[in-house]
Amino acid sequence: MINHPVYSRLAVDPDLGDLVDLFVQEMPDRVHHLEAQARSCDWEQLARTAHQLKGAAGSYGFDDITPFAAQLEAAARGGRQEQHILMALEQLLDICRRVRSGPAKDDEMIHPPEAAGTRAAD
Repeated sequence: MINHPVYSRLAVDPDLGDLVDLFVQEMPDRVHHLEAQARSCDWEQLARTAHQLKGAAGSYGFDDITPFAAQLEAAARGGRQEQHILMALEQLLDICRRVRSGPAKDDEMIHPPEAAGTRAAD
């Protein structure tokens, strides 16, 4: 898997660019909270945080994050085995650590999990 940076589709919007930058600046704190909740096995709070991140990421144009946050939320809420929750968490953390401010370059775009198999056919 290639670990491209993740950019917001709203980064070039003159009214939202500063908010997108703030979202990116706050991402390390969000990652820290997710990690702490997992360490304490607080699956209920982890699901809530994933849910909040799912909505916020979409609102700020980070659509690539949304499916990963949804997967973690479902795993944590659904009483899945710890290893499934932690696997979903690692996938979410991976993409969260790659968020960047500014506009994306064409060669730095990623695709959500459900589209991964269709890329080769393009």
